[in-house]
Amino acid sequence: MTIFVDTSAFYALLDASDQRHREAARIWAGLIESGAEMETHNYIVVETAALVQRRLGVKAAEAFFDALLGVVRILWIDENIHRRAEGAFRTAGRKTLSLVDCASFEIMRSRSIGSAFVFDADFQDHGFAVLKP
Repeated sequence: MTIFVDTSAFYALLDASDQRHREAARIWAGLIESGAEMETHNYIVVETAALVQRRLGVKAAEAFFDALLGVVRILWIDENIHRRAEGAFRTAGRKTLSLVDCASFEIMRSRSIGSAFVFDADFQDHGFAVLKP
């Protein structure tokens, strides 16, 4: 089974003071132990790196690249996925739904990925299963 990993999960793993850090660590350990295939995409990498660097510093961003991304396949958003994500973003017109989220939904659908490691309710709202510890 392939699991999609979102910025909210990566951030919770990296920030020990995050309210979901322990839950994230349990889920991550379970994924590693089970040998689950994990995927994310390049927009998530950019979003997470910027967030982590700004809030936690450069060392934490390096940990993101070295420790977490080392076991996650990075998919690349192509023009077709980007255009579909942009269309969905414009159609939704919601302040809480980002272009990155829309790209995630598009890539998950295109790859038949039904489950996500995420702390963002929008994924469930769009029909994806969310991992629990």
